[in-house]
Amino acid sequence: MPQTVIDLLKQGTEANGADKFRRGNLICLPAGGDVIVTGDLHGHRRNFERIVTFADLANHPDRHVILQEIIHGGPEDSEGGCLSYRLLFDVVRYKVSFPDRVHVIMGNHDTAFINNSEVMKEGREMNRAMRAALEREFRQGAGEVELAVRQFLFSQPLAVRCDNRIWMSHSLPGDRFIEKFDLGILRRPLKVNDVVRPGSAYLLTWGRKHSQVLLDKMAELLDSDIFVLGHQPQEQGWSQAGRNLIILASNHDHGCLLSIDPGKSYTVERLIESIVPLASVA
Repeated sequence: MPQTVIDLLKQGTEANGADKFRRGNLICLPAGGDVIVTGDLHGHRRNFERIVTFADLANHPDRHVILQEIIHGGPEDSEGGCLSYRLLFDVVRYKVSFPDRVHVIMGNHDTAFINNSEVMKEGREMNRAMRAALEREFRQGAGEVELAVRQFLFSQPLAVRCDNRIWMSHSLPGDRFIEKFDLGILRRPLKVNDVVRPGSAYLLTWGRKHSQVLLDKMAELLDSDIFVLGHQPQEQGWSQAGRNLIILASNHDHGCLLSIDPGKSYTVERLIESIVPLASVA
């Protein structure tokens, strides 16, 4: 029923805002417990199930899970519509069940859905494909469901920073746009213009192929030593893309997660040793 889904999304939106570790648009995690970081999911239900199994939050009260880029990809309806919103609903349920330990950060496909700009994936415009499926499933209620989805996505934090100076976000501003990036976006309430190019939330979620000069500058600006990002496709599930950068993907058979102890210091090499292939999770 549309109203059931709308109510769920509203709960998720409220949980995003009330997260006790949230400071502005940044999640600041303390040294205790551990953190499970994942890459883009893009509708991959089996890998989400593996992440939930691996995290086992009910039996690990000090554990946190970082998720990102849930929509656009995965199963389709009989007319080719994108059904990834169904996985989004399950992720929202996960957030509502563990409101201060599940953190869903904003990705570029989220900003595209919020502002209804075109975003292509495998030759398809994904917003159109997802909207068509929503309309077929929810009929007259589709508009309200779509609005609730947008409100949830807009309420997501932009990044997570651990006490051990590891930074997690969907991406970072590209080299050409660093001067346009406003660091204040992490502290102040988001505006719709922030998720539209060249807004700073847009820049933070769309950048690719970062130079080491850019990474070093961002490390200084964000007071962090190592970046863990998503966004850029990784056929093998991860890559080291700079002295201080790891990129993860969780949306295919080679997808991975990363397990971090926020009370320990890491080198990139040591972080790489903590990468877990999702296919290894029963």
